[in-house]
Amino acid sequence: MANSAQSRKRARQSEKRRKHNASQRSTLRTYIKKVVKAVAKGDEAAAREAYKMAVPVIDRMANKGLIHKNKAARHKSRLNKHIHGMMA
Repeated sequence: MANSAQSRKRARQSEKRRKHNASQRSTLRTYIKKVVKAVAKGDEAAAREAYKMAVPVIDRMANKGLIHKNKAARHKSRLNKHIHGMMA
């Protein structure tokens, strides 16, 4: 366990950030899953709507540093590719 006041505070801050980041990561995954489920069902309108709601969330997480910007771009690209694949 942390001994100095500084290290105790750092441990408290780290735990608080860990919980917040876990919550944010969970939200991100939920939005991505909504798109994936709509695509799996074959409901193009729902998939597009879910994608429109997911993109700002993905971008926000990338801007906050929760995920890398390239990972955000990769998620958006793949989800969009799945939606476009439904039309063909």
